[in-house]
Parts: sequence; structure tokens; C-alpha cells
Amino acid sequence: MVSNTDKGDDIVRIRQSTLIGLHREAKNIPLIARSVKAQLSGGYLSAFRGRGMEFHESRPYQAGDDIRAIDWRVTARSGRTHTKVYREERERPVLLWVDLCNTMFFGTRVCFKSVLASKLAALLAWSSIYHGDRIGGLVFSEQHHIEFRPKRGKAAALHLIRQLASHPAWDAHQHQHSSNPGDAGQQALNRLRHVARPGSLVILISDFRFLDDSSRIHLTQLAKHNDVVMLFTHDPLEQALPASGVYRVTDGKTELAIDSANAASKQQYRQRFTDHFQELKNLCAQQHIFLLDISTTANLVETLQSGLGLNPGYRPGHNRASA
Repeated sequence: MVSNTDKGDDIVRIRQSTLIGLHREAKNIPLIARSVKAQLSGGYLSAFRGRGMEFHESRPYQAGDDIRAIDWRVTARSGRTHTKVYREERERPVLLWVDLCNTMFFGTRVCFKSVLASKLAALLAWSSIYHGDRIGGLVFSEQHHIEFRPKRGKAAALHLIRQLASHPAWDAHQHQHSSNPGDAGQQALNRLRHVARPGSLVILISDFRFLDDSSRIHLTQLAKHNDVVMLFTHDPLEQALPASGVYRVTDGKTELAIDSANAASKQQYRQRFTDHFQELKNLCAQQHIFLLDISTTANLVETLQSGLGLNPGYRPGHNRASA
């Protein structure tokens, strides 16, 4: 008997077994590389902030210590000036924010964007676990929001995978079109701001169709205290219309006919995607957010390797660089 999480075809619905199997390929993804090739203004190398700092101990003050690190409570209790000592966190929280709203259930080549997003999330979850980091996240649609706190180990990756493969959106998207994806995206971003600890690595996987002023505010606040990576998922048909003909398209609510033989219509269609992509680029450049666009036709491992900055001498488990 096929389980509910394995009845998909990896085209319009993801299979849990597929996401589990990605652990082999994830060993070659450099999530915690020292720097990434950022496509920001100037094209400079943007180093991840790296792990946060956690309190280790208080010790007697020594010449040269930063007075801002004085532990006033211990100083008052002991009568001798003490300094707080911090150390690098042993595991860094990695939060995966995965959009399964209606606009993600679209695709004309290889698979739906929702399937692409699930595969990306699984690859990055496994990569994080291999690099010793903790995994948590949010998986959401218009109707359902699932949240889990960062935890370490294989069990954390498997928990994320179960949430992805069994999310109600895989069934609900076929008949629920009343809710606004924009509201769901804003609410999920707002919740993410409260979940993400300063110094976390936050990875957003979406087509970002919901982007508006409220969303920009949430993203700006997230980027102030965390490393933020936006993985922009898209399908080739969203970039340009196919050969001449009349095509019916729908967003789940309304349907319209597009004549791709009309040059003006084709240009207008192409411009909508270009404008949306440029809007994302501008936002990320302003807020120092790392942006990587990924098509449903892409080789995911190669795209993540090149996009996240695979160092020539990188060997999983050996070149674990700290930021």
C-alpha cells in the first residue's frame, strides 16, 4: 500500500521518498561556505555573518577587555570586576521558509514550482545537517501554516521532509482559491521574524508573487539581524510566451486568453516577469540579501553549488569554513 506522502509523481506532487533520497546529493552543497558570489550592487563577495555568539563564562577583568562586556551582576556580587566571555555557537540555526501557496502550483517544464521548492528545501536541510547546524522552518499555504523550531540531527531533516510531503496544500490547491496568497506570505514573514534568532541563516523559497510594502518591511527587519537568502523559483513559461497561438491561462481565480502571435502582447507578458525579477534584485541589493533565481528546468545541485559559491578545494566534512 502506497502511503499518502508517497503517492505523488514528483511532477505535480512531491514524494517523501524522493526528498529523503536527496541526502546523497546534499553532501556536495556548500551551505556554510565562507562567502558566496553575491549578485548585489558592485558584485562584491558577501560573507555570511556566520554563527552567533553564546555566553560561555564570566572571568576577572583583564587589561584590554571591552568595558561593554563587563558582567555587572557578578561584579556587584563578588566585589571584583568581571567580564563576560562569549564563544561561537556550536550549531547555527538554519530556518527554511517554504511557500506552498496557489501560485506555486504551476509548471510547464519538468515539475510544479511547489515540487521544485520542496526539493530545494530538502537539499538545504540535509546540507545543513551535514555541516552540523540546526534545522527549523515554516511551511505555509493560504490555509495552513506549519512551524517547527530549529533542532539538530537527521531527525530534524526528516521532520521537515514529512511536513513538506504531507502538507494539506498538495490537495487543497485544486479547490481552494478564495484566500489571498499575499496575506499568507505577509503573515508567514511576520511569524518568521519572531522565530528567527539573531545570527540565523534564513532561506526563503518562493516565487514571491505576494511581494508588497508590508512584505518589504518584514524582509528588511529580517536582514538586519540575520543572513537572508531568497531562492526565486520560476517556470520558463512565466518568462516568455511560446510559439504563436492562443493560450488560456489562469491564476486559479480568473481565466484569460493570450494571443502569442501578437508582438505587443508577448512583449507585455515578458516585461511583467522582467519587472518582478528586477524588483527582487533591487530589494536584495538594498538590504544585502542574497538572491538566487532557479528555474524548474535547472540542475538543482549544480545551481546551488555555483550560486552559493563552491570553493575549488571544497570537500564535504573537511572544508567547513566559518564566517
